[in-house]
Parts: sequence; C-alpha cells; structure tokens
Amino acid sequence: MKTNHTKTKSKWAIDRSHSEIAFKVRHLMIAHVRGTFKTFDASIYTYGNDFRTAEVDLWLDTSSIKTGDEKRDKHLRSRDFLDAKHHKQITFKSSTIGASNDEGNQELWGELTMVGITQNVKLDVHFGGMLNDPWGNERVGFTVTGTINRSNWGLTWNTTTESGGIMVADEIEISCEVELTKMGQKCLEMQLEPASEEVATIN
Repeated sequence: MKTNHTKTKSKWAIDRSHSEIAFKVRHLMIAHVRGTFKTFDASIYTYGNDFRTAEVDLWLDTSSIKTGDEKRDKHLRSRDFLDAKHHKQITFKSSTIGASNDEGNQELWGELTMVGITQNVKLDVHFGGMLNDPWGNERVGFTVTGTINRSNWGLTWNTTTESGGIMVADEIEISCEVELTKMGQKCLEMQLEPASEEVATIN
C-alpha cells in the first residue's frame, strides 16, 4: 500500500533593485578597494518558508564587475584575474545550511566556481526578517558575508612595491544584501512505500 504525502516547494526571486553582490580587498595593505557585480540572478527554492531547506543556485556575470575605475575594471576582467572572455560566470551552488543561532545567523556551505575551478566555501547568513509588502508580496531579507582566498582559484596575480609589500591582498571579503520575493508554490508528491505489508504477531 502506498501513502501520498505532499510537501509545498516555494520559489523565490532576487529583487535585484534592492540587492547587492559586493566585495572588498586590501590595496597596498593600507586601504580597501570595494566592488560590486551589477548583473546577477539565482534560482532559489525552499520547502514552505523554511530557509534551512533552501536550494540556492546563483550566478554572476563576470563582465559586470565595477570598482569605480574603468582601467582597474578592465584589468579585473582580463586573464590576470577573472578572464571574463572565457569564463563568463561565477556560480555558487548551496549544499548545506546550518541551524540559526540566537542572533539569527546561519552557516551556508556550497560550491563556488570561478575561472573553471570549484571550491567548497562557507558563508555566514544573517536573517533580516520576513513580511508582506504593500502590494501583498511576501518578502524576506538576508545579509551574506564571508572571506575567501583568491589563490585557491588560481588568481595569484600580484606585484610588489618599492618597500617590499604587495599590491593586492589574497583575502577577498564578501558582503551581500539580498532581498527575495516569493514567486509561487510548487507541490511535490512523494510516494512512500511501507517497509512491509506483513503484520508481526507475538506468540
């Protein structure tokens, strides 16, 4: 005998006008250069509104990197860094999400792919809240932060200064503001087979 159980799978869309994918890196080891990716999107699904079950598949357009200086942006798009001509996207695909702590923070693990190299990374996610906007749309907000070493993806370009220091640090600090809108619901039916049709008897 089969038993039907239905779970509700919700689809969420990034509100790009209220979201930002940003980073910063130390320059000459005395200051930070900040940048953003202007073109990005994601496929995000959860069971109901439980973001501990979230499936996240995010992509960024490498050619959309902006740091406020076109000459520097052109260098970042070159083969010294992102090689945007041959690697058009950076992607992140989630694997596991930890339970929230008392401050509403969660660990998000997943695979980050740049220049054709995939590495497992940990990000920290802070839940900002959930509400219905004035038009009746259900929205949720998150702040996502983390630190990665660019050399893990083979991004090792650098140069030294006259004092023996380096131009660009290895560590990249990630800082993202993400606002999502629920797009609809998808019902998933799971067929569960009982272990056995036999009824055990005790003599």
